[in-house]
Amino acid sequence: MKAEKSSVNHRLAIVRGQVDGVIRMVEDDAYCVDISNQILAIISGLKKVNQLILSAHLEHCLRHAQGEELDNKISEIENLLNRL
Repeated sequence: MKAEKSSVNHRLAIVRGQVDGVIRMVEDDAYCVDISNQILAIISGLKKVNQLILSAHLEHCLRHAQGEELDNKISEIENLLNRL
């Protein structure tokens, strides 16, 4: 992985804390809208992590690929984008 690991790990630690918070909210019967807002924050955080990782992939792996390797990497990205 070529993404800046410290930034990715920091963001994932935040998401982990948010997930733990949602678990506590559910256990404590918190207000549903508050729980949903936290879940949306988690989704947003994971999207940002994914963006960092994919940007690094494009910058480092795709930029230096050639020939069949480049074709394979483009197909991987296309498949990923189709899942988004």
